[in-house]
Amino acid sequence: MSFRTPFPSIPRRAALFGLLALGGCGLTPVYGTNGNGTALRGAVSFTVPDTVAGYRLRERFIKRLGDTELARYSLSVALTQETSAATIALDGDTTRFNLIGSADYVLTDASGKTILSDSVETFTSYSATGSTVATQAAQVDANARLSVALADLMVARLLLLSQ
Repeated sequence: MSFRTPFPSIPRRAALFGLLALGGCGLTPVYGTNGNGTALRGAVSFTVPDTVAGYRLRERFIKRLGDTELARYSLSVALTQETSAATIALDGDTTRFNLIGSADYVLTDASGKTILSDSVETFTSYSATGSTVATQAAQVDANARLSVALADLMVARLLLLSQ
């Protein structure tokens, strides 16, 4: 019995030629080459709300863009969150909530000139069918996931801008 792969056999020469062609396409890694990172890595200071969500946002920015070594840019963020009922049972109880978040942000350079002013919006959900403690834990987790998602959306746009 022989093992058959679902993919057709590709000759070694064709695979090497394909890799060489892909290498010459002009694309560069978004975090740079030679480990130097982007123009934004370690160069952005963050101003976020003094809240738990703001703290989580800042931590995610640091994880993605590095801690500020020499601030050439400043990113200020304003967050808004609202909760809405996503699922209502026949007896009128809400069994699932959507947590909707948006962030307005402004990236400025050292001279104060605005480089980018934009906003992002996303949502996450949590269940309210368990005990009170389980529902509160689910709500805290949803808040944490929302902060990470908003930060990732902002960082993705900033990284595209820096290319």
